Amino acid sequence: MRYLIVNGDEFGISEGVNRAIVEAYRRGVLTSTSLMVNRAAGEDAAARSREVAGLDVGLHLECDGAPETAVTVVRDQFVRFERLLGRPPTHVDGYRDAHLRPPWLPHVLKFAGRCGVPVRGRSPVAPVDYSLGPWGGRSHLEQVGVESLIAILHQIPPGITELVCHPGYDDPTLSASDPARRGAELAALCDPRVREAMATAAIRLIGFRQLATLLAVDSLVRRPETGRSALQRSRVPPTRPR
Repeated sequence: MRYLIVNGDEFGISEGVNRAIVEAYRRGVLTSTSLMVNRAAGEDAAARSREVAGLDVGLHLECDGAPETAVTVVRDQFVRFERLLGRPPTHVDGYRDAHLRPPWLPHVLKFAGRCGVPVRGRSPVAPVDYSLGPWGGRSHLEQVGVESLIAILHQIPPGITELVCHPGYDDPTLSASDPARRGAELAALCDPRVREAMATAAIRLIGFRQLATLLAVDSLVRRPETGRSALQRSRVPPTRPR
C-alpha cells in the first residue's frame, strides 16, 4: 500500500502562505503543515489552524546560532509551539533541513521524543521534495505544475512518503521567496486531476496523527528509523541543470 502525507512547510512565514496552506487543505490534497513559531505571522497561522481541526500541525524548527545555544533554541521553539496551539506538534522538521546537522539533531530528537512525534529524516516516513525551487534567476514553473506533481505520484513507492511542498499567495514578505512558484504549487495541489491520479495509483492520503496506528498494524510500511529514509529527498522530475 502507498500512503502519502502532503506537508506544507513554512506555515507562519507570512499571511499569504498561511492562507494558501489552509486553502490547499480545504480544497486540495494537503494533509499537514509545519509551523515556524518565531515568525511574524505565527500567531495568525495558529489561529487559522484552529478553524481546520483535521489539519496536522507540526513544528518547523529554525536552527540558527552557535552550537552551544542549540538546546535552548530548540527547547524554546517547542515551548512556543505549545503556547500558540495548546498542544504538542504532530511532527517535527526544519528549515532547509538544518535540524539534521550534528549540533542540533540530538536536541531535536530529545524534545521530539518527549512528545512522541516523528522527525523528518529520522523516521519511517520518506520525504520527497515537490518543488526544485528557483535557479538561474528563474522560477521554472514547469517543474511545479500539475503534470510535474502527477509524475511524482507515479514514482511513489510502497510504504509511507511525505511530499514536501511550499504553497503560498504573493504578499510583500515573500518578495525574496519566489511567490510565483508558491502560487503554482497551490494551484497544482488543488487541481482535481491530482486527486484522480492518486486514486489511479492507489495512494491513500494520511496525516502524521495516523502514523503510529498505521505502523502498529501494518509492518509492510515500516522503513529504517536511522539515517535517511529509504526514499531520500529525491528531486523529481528532472534534476536542475549544472
